Amino acid sequence: MKWTNCLIIFLSFAFCNTVYAQASQPGGVKISGSVTDSTGQLLPSVTVMLLKSADSATVKITSTDQGGTYIFEDILPGQYFLSFTTSGHVPHRIQLPLINAPFTADPVRLQKAVALLEGVTVVARKPLIELKPDRTIVNVDAAVTNVGATALEVLEKSPGVSVDRNGTISLKGKQNVLILMDGKPSYLPAADLANYLSGLSASQIELIEIMTNPSSKYDAAGNAGIINIKTKKNKVKGFNGNVNLAYGQGRYYKNNNSLLLNYRNGNYNLYLTYSTNISKSFTDIYAYRWYYKEDNKTVTNRFEQPSYLASPFTGHNLKAGVDYFLGKKTTLGASVTGVHSIRKTVGSNSGEWINQNNQVDSVIHTNSDNKNTWKNLGLNLSARHAFTDSKELSVDLDYLTYDLDNRQFYQNTLTGNNSYTDGLRGDLPSTLRIFSGKADYRQTIGKDLKMETGWKTSHVKTDNQAVYESLLNNDWKPDYDKTNHFLYSETIHALYVNAQQQVSKWSLQGGLRFEHTGYNADQLGNIVRKDSSFSRQYNSLFPTAFASYQADSAHTFSFSAGRRIDRPAFQKLNPFVFLINKYTYQTGNPFYRPQFTWNFEFSHLYKQTLITTLTYSVTNDYFSQIFFSDTNGLITYTEGNLGRMVNIGLSLSSQLAPAPWWSVTLQANLNRKRIEGVVVNSIAASVTQLYMNVSNQFRFKGGWLAELSGFYITRAQNDLQEVLDPTGQLSVGLAKQIWKNKATLKLSIRDIFYTQAMAGWTDFQQAREYFKLTRDSRVATLAFTWRFGKPLKGATRKSGSASDEIKERVGQN
Repeated sequence: MKWTNCLIIFLSFAFCNTVYAQASQPGGVKISGSVTDSTGQLLPSVTVMLLKSADSATVKITSTDQGGTYIFEDILPGQYFLSFTTSGHVPHRIQLPLINAPFTADPVRLQKAVALLEGVTVVARKPLIELKPDRTIVNVDAAVTNVGATALEVLEKSPGVSVDRNGTISLKGKQNVLILMDGKPSYLPAADLANYLSGLSASQIELIEIMTNPSSKYDAAGNAGIINIKTKKNKVKGFNGNVNLAYGQGRYYKNNNSLLLNYRNGNYNLYLTYSTNISKSFTDIYAYRWYYKEDNKTVTNRFEQPSYLASPFTGHNLKAGVDYFLGKKTTLGASVTGVHSIRKTVGSNSGEWINQNNQVDSVIHTNSDNKNTWKNLGLNLSARHAFTDSKELSVDLDYLTYDLDNRQFYQNTLTGNNSYTDGLRGDLPSTLRIFSGKADYRQTIGKDLKMETGWKTSHVKTDNQAVYESLLNNDWKPDYDKTNHFLYSETIHALYVNAQQQVSKWSLQGGLRFEHTGYNADQLGNIVRKDSSFSRQYNSLFPTAFASYQADSAHTFSFSAGRRIDRPAFQKLNPFVFLINKYTYQTGNPFYRPQFTWNFEFSHLYKQTLITTLTYSVTNDYFSQIFFSDTNGLITYTEGNLGRMVNIGLSLSSQLAPAPWWSVTLQANLNRKRIEGVVVNSIAASVTQLYMNVSNQFRFKGGWLAELSGFYITRAQNDLQEVLDPTGQLSVGLAKQIWKNKATLKLSIRDIFYTQAMAGWTDFQQAREYFKLTRDSRVATLAFTWRFGKPLKGATRKSGSASDEIKERVGQN
């Protein structure tokens, strides 16, 4: 695994750098020109390739600057062609005369991409990854290896993104990234969010936006930044749609299907999206623990536990809505979303207790049968009105409900000395009600000054129960030590102002956000536990700043800074007990405080093809998992504030075209982290970790497309007591356009070497554990996509209002 991915990435970098080096010839001539759209408006970020002949390899590549101009320097005299491509426009190619002196080409005008055949035919292909100074955009359909994949699998191989064994998503080595769906949160715990994303087909996703330092118009949550997952919606007039059928086979079956329908006529636009995921997965877990005396050197006993979990899953997702256009200036919208999913997990394991003499004292066999049911209903009302071309007001209202039910059953049988059989079952229902509203006003003053201001309010109420019963002497009795009922309500009010202006070669942006947070929590008691409650209110200011300087057509420098907050997950404030297995419990922490982070970034953009970014961040009251062990071998983990974390990072992102038929997207992130805090004693940890991602796309004649992609993560550490071993994967894919380009067949194999395991070490108080998780990650998938409809472009729907953080905080299990 290690050498395979590293070799591919190294060769890709080396080859592309060689091609680029050969294009630079000191003493040559300069070629320049400009590009506009069909209306004569200058177009920035157009990819311009210099070719030796109409179908030859690329001599040099650049992009147009903000003024729509491009320049090639140090070009040897000769005959050349120029190729122009950009999203949403028809590719264009021109032939240049014999070049032997500085030459300025005639302006090139690109036409909007339209359907040229019956049905919907994509003329202008989007690149897999678009590199912007303030964000990275992943166009999901552009990757063949995304066929049949889930949203979580797409995220796992997106630039800078990683997912740990608990489903927690990290960005560039930092946890607490804010995940948005169509611009708003889903308000789910990390475990439930991972279940949702693992049930959402990649065929429903249009693109993924990755922002490490967002502006003040976004909620201040998420010290690592924001990942916005935008789902598809048809945008053409008449009746049209998209059907996607995919079947995958790993160890078990994977079936992802989706249907997108749209009807637009006159002032109405109706749309519906439905998807279903019927699949089965497994998780192999191997754990080996060492228990020590107080000196943390002498081993008292050991515990070895291999586990196997099989999980059939059925999920249904529905989104429907209507847009009504009152005129060119006013649009009203309403939408409804619904999710229903059931995941059953049946597991078995045998744990061996081994004494100091390396002898097996006893063996405990555990069987588990868990069922998780999830229902969600969401309603959105929106309105947008443009007073003039320079003034616009938009309003969004959201109401969401979640009903979650997790039923657990465990039976343990101990053989050997003091043999016994016991059991535990639990019913953990949870309800969540969210109301959110926002209003945003935008105005352009003069030619360049853009002002934005807005208000947001979100109110959340949760009701979480955990009713446990223990099996004693073949009779089920209430277990009041574990039984729990937790009520929580929270309100966040926010105001923001943001200004942006272009001054000569400078692009300046600054903003300030104010957020007021108040919450109340009630821990209801029982016959062995008293009632308790706690509440808190606090205010915070979050400034942001961004400056960009375009030195010339090739070099752009930018700087950004911002302060962000991460509030504790709702359920993490609940001092409940959540059973993982007989020897592993999870509990909440009512004393959990928010953590605050300052982020700084300095980046350099070279010819729209290479972005180099240096980052520095410092987090106070840092969130981390905390692990404890007792004399009976029970491991309990919770989360809390441990001190501070300092993160220094360097990232490189590049898009190159070594040949007209070959495009390469590369990204590497190097992070140096230092985490320090107090668990039992003061401890500190430092780690340097590297994340690399590469995607090669090959386009051939006859509508064929191939892809080779992979990622690799070195040794990593997100928590003070846990270190992860290196991991990664390599995937391949092949696609063919059929039916006069109205349909596509795709075949992909993900994780072809079966190397995407998750392994590492966890240090507890007087204990240490090695773990390894292996999942059903090697999957071959065959997919069929059919597009139909009329080719007239419609309107784009705005996203809803929900506060841009709460989904990360419903409870990150």
